[in-house]
Amino acid sequence: MNSSRGLKKFESSIVNADVKFFTGAVWMISAGLLFVAVAVIVRHLSSSMPSVQAAFIRYAFGLIILLPVLLRMQWRNIGSKSYAIYIVRGTIHAGAVILWFFAMSRISIAEVTAIGYTAPIFTTLGAVIFFNETIRIRRVLAIAFGFIGVLIIIRPGFNQVSVGSLAQLLAAPCFAGSFLLAKQLTKSHAPGDILALLSVGCTMALLPGALLVWVTPSGTELIWLMLVAVFATVGHYALTRAIACAPLSLTQPFSFLQLLWAVIFGYIFFGDVPDTWVIAGGLLILGSVTYMSHRESKAISK
Repeated sequence: MNSSRGLKKFESSIVNADVKFFTGAVWMISAGLLFVAVAVIVRHLSSSMPSVQAAFIRYAFGLIILLPVLLRMQWRNIGSKSYAIYIVRGTIHAGAVILWFFAMSRISIAEVTAIGYTAPIFTTLGAVIFFNETIRIRRVLAIAFGFIGVLIIIRPGFNQVSVGSLAQLLAAPCFAGSFLLAKQLTKSHAPGDILALLSVGCTMALLPGALLVWVTPSGTELIWLMLVAVFATVGHYALTRAIACAPLSLTQPFSFLQLLWAVIFGYIFFGDVPDTWVIAGGLLILGSVTYMSHRESKAISK
């Protein structure tokens, strides 16, 4: 009798694990589609609106979406040190967003996506430098292969490096810095509060630059940017749910599909024919990031 109950419990645990894995995969695939949808809209608007203004309007709409979170926050419980971190993070993230918007107007969506996968590599390096985290030879090799992937994409010395590629390559460590600061904030702040205050910080940081280059947007452009805010916010939510449902080492491979969506949508909407070097370098970067995620999950489980 006991063995029968144990077997049923074991079978039930396997089924639950499969369901969680499937759910996490669906959330990760959805996140990738939403982020590529954001890229398509930004690319569409890049010819008619300055990058800093488009980024400002996107985050202003994001504030409206996150208004319920802002209204229920306990502002008095946020210390001065935390406010300083939020200000620094908002400034860094705003700079990264401007660079990303600019890159979208200069290079293909596939190339932006491929280079953007270096952000976790910079995050790992930042964790070692600022949080004194240990790093083993296998992760060092994974980082090295990731940077080789970047060199394959931009091919310095063999090809003229575009300003768009450089902008995205600069955006990646900025996004990594923002993530590391968010990691520091999670020790004492709720995820919703961190996301909401990031929108506040980015909106304030982007406002001066947006006013300097302001071009009156059309109603259609405002609708597109509102969709960017919605897709980006829901995309971040989907990514969070994917991580919560299953280990990152299991769901990370499904982020590969984001590069596939970028290639397909870039070709359909803008006629971008993917460069073989971009695909090869992107896959090498994805492989290194996946390996680091796998090693990280192994280390946590021990």
